[in-house]
Amino acid sequence: MSESIPRDEDDDYTREAADARVDFVADQTGVRPEHVASYSFDADEARGNIENFTGVAQVPLGIAGPLRVNGEHAQGDFYVPLATSEGTLVASYSRGMKLTREAGGVTVTVIDDAMQRAPAFGFDSAREARDFSKWVRENMDDIRERAESSTTSGRLRDIEQYTASRFVFLRFNFTSGDAAGMNMSGKAALAACEWIREQYEDIRYFQLEANFATDKKASQVNTLHTRGKRVVAEVTVPAELMESVLQTSPELVYRARQVSSLGGFMAGVMNNGSQSPNAIAAMFIACGQDAGNVAESSTAMVYAELLEDGSYYHSITIPSLIVATYGGGTGLPTQRECLQMLDCYGEGKVRKLAEIVAATVLCGELSLGAAVVTEEWVEAHDRLGRNRP
Repeated sequence: MSESIPRDEDDDYTREAADARVDFVADQTGVRPEHVASYSFDADEARGNIENFTGVAQVPLGIAGPLRVNGEHAQGDFYVPLATSEGTLVASYSRGMKLTREAGGVTVTVIDDAMQRAPAFGFDSAREARDFSKWVRENMDDIRERAESSTTSGRLRDIEQYTASRFVFLRFNFTSGDAAGMNMSGKAALAACEWIREQYEDIRYFQLEANFATDKKASQVNTLHTRGKRVVAEVTVPAELMESVLQTSPELVYRARQVSSLGGFMAGVMNNGSQSPNAIAAMFIACGQDAGNVAESSTAMVYAELLEDGSYYHSITIPSLIVATYGGGTGLPTQRECLQMLDCYGEGKVRKLAEIVAATVLCGELSLGAAVVTEEWVEAHDRLGRNRP
């Protein structure tokens, strides 16, 4: 008969409570997780981040850089923490950072900022749904007031409307300050929707989240619009640098980019880049971001151009980058340290972090793209990524 996982009803975030669960795991599985049970911070610091706290998952962390960023919020050189178990990753990003640094740095621009919650309202007919859409537009000021009454940092920017059958999907767009904003947007949208349901009698069905915010999923709507931060990173690399650092030419890299875009189009991908999830996942784990958001945050659109002087222009647009410098996992001890390395911990730093993440992604795209062209990709993994006897 299965036993319940032990919990301390008085205080479940103590070393003793965690050790009791370690003992439980050992009794139930025959394996005592000694490394899981070895951690340097007070168990109470995990309160609000996890339940049944038992220990930690220790992921190797390396530093890449320096990365030179010419942003509006991030300016200068940064050493980027990457938590990963994939050999060659840190080396590849460091090589891309060397290339872009010698080219003058990566220019990064935050284009837009919004976090969504998307409730659905159902009616007896499509005409009634249409009437409701008009009512929402006419009562926008009151809806905004109700939504913002539930939060000190969030602001309701606008509401997009999409109709299908006899349903209206309202896509609430919030700004969320330095937090990622998913919980805030849910609470604020609920406050607004409760008022809407009190005021509008003909609603027959309501669902607070109807999958149109596409939380933790890549989607076309977020590619065209924005979820989190919409960020563009770009660089122009002279031909001589491409040859000296990457051992290839702009012409070969550009042709490979065209072939890759064609292959991606044939496969139906929503990302024509090479490895944006690698940088984003590694930085998210290191810096206390919600790892589930890698699914949407790693959506990326690459554009490249061979310029008349022979240099190579390369940009990457990330339309749904969800990052935070306050709240969530950012306050955990090791994650806080990683954010502090980047001077990105706390309030007023979230766009700076977004710029650093996007610049890092760009560097990895250039490095891996060149490795494929020069046919050193497999050899590099074989040399740096092998830990087997």
